[in-house]
Amino acid sequence: MTAKKTALLLILDGWGHRDATDSNAIFAAKSPTWDALWQDKPHTLIRTSGLAVGLPEGQMGNSEVGHMNLGAGRVVYQNLTRIDKDIADGSFVSNPVLTEAVDTSIQKDSALHVFGLLSPGGIHSHEDQIVAMLELALTRGAKQVFFHAFLDGRDTPPRSALAPLLRVETLLAQSGCGRVASICGRFFAMDRDNRWDRVEPAYDLLTRGEAEFTLSNVETALAAAYARDEDDEFVKPTIVGASAATVNDDDVVVFMNFRSDRARELTRAFIGADFDGFERKSLPALASFVTLTHYADDIVAPCAYPPETLVNVLGETLAAQGKTQLRIAETEKYAHVTFFFNGGREEPFSNEDRELIPSPDVKTYDLQPEMSAFEVTDKLVAAILSHKYDAIICNYANGDMVGHTGDFNAAVKAVEALDACLSRIVAAIEEA
Repeated sequence: MTAKKTALLLILDGWGHRDATDSNAIFAAKSPTWDALWQDKPHTLIRTSGLAVGLPEGQMGNSEVGHMNLGAGRVVYQNLTRIDKDIADGSFVSNPVLTEAVDTSIQKDSALHVFGLLSPGGIHSHEDQIVAMLELALTRGAKQVFFHAFLDGRDTPPRSALAPLLRVETLLAQSGCGRVASICGRFFAMDRDNRWDRVEPAYDLLTRGEAEFTLSNVETALAAAYARDEDDEFVKPTIVGASAATVNDDDVVVFMNFRSDRARELTRAFIGADFDGFERKSLPALASFVTLTHYADDIVAPCAYPPETLVNVLGETLAAQGKTQLRIAETEKYAHVTFFFNGGREEPFSNEDRELIPSPDVKTYDLQPEMSAFEVTDKLVAAILSHKYDAIICNYANGDMVGHTGDFNAAVKAVEALDACLSRIVAAIEEA
């Protein structure tokens, strides 16, 4: 077999460029390999936010958006933009999936539960879209509307949840037909690494009303969490109000996250036929579970905004030319180099292999800034030297995941770990 000369697309997730050196982990780190590449090799800068990647002007980019645009090789207009446009032109209120969900709850005289990351961040959701959904429900006559708020503090400042919570609490209180029923940090409700011990408390909060804390309103609930030194992301499941508003038989759920990767696990806990993440003490027989966007091919649920089909993405083009390709990443970014890079397609293309390296089992990645980068590098170097693949797409998660912790020293260590990996990769490419 003729040896292949491999083309490598190496994605350093969360790695940016900034001339200012203050609080700049990449500048502060000892990174001789990166420095040499930057000095000696051709390079350029690309925009990864706003209109350049199909987002509203001024909206920060994110991993999902970046990978989808990279894989498509062109600007892909994102779900945030699609949904915001519908809200602006008034068509959101007549979305057939959303209106049917509300009408079903009215016809069955059951509760409508709205879940979602209540955040202005625009990465996984947007508070304006959640408010629009609640207003839609109230306008159509829903009488039992319960909002279960997942708190951000990761794509937003760590203690910034009060304003959006008060906004929703006021809206529902004025209607007389609903309330904020619970709050919970995204650490629990929005895991994506099969850490089911995190998801289970969120599920039990929603289905059984089990929570360590019960407070009368969102302001006292959030203040109590902050007093426990819990930032928004880590707020423990908390019931808001005199009693729990649990998800029961015949109820309707609308999950308002538009980004899929951190919505999948909780969704599967509710409607997954073969779910085995944990023992579900309660499994309500829902009238409907609606997702705002398409979360996964194995999640069978009404979807308000189905995916727009992308054709001629890079993976498809390589396959059409009979080329071999490998996608490789650790768990945190595996969906990004597969599902998102392929334009929202779950199945591999012809001659597309995939390599998943487990992410480390730590609470936060500042505790292990190298994450699984060295293991990813072992597999990547072996693949390069095998001459098996025409193209390899590889993601290193450290810049993004460690950067999100806000620990500067850990971020520096992450950069230095990646630089050591880059040294091995460059050597392998030169040898191959």
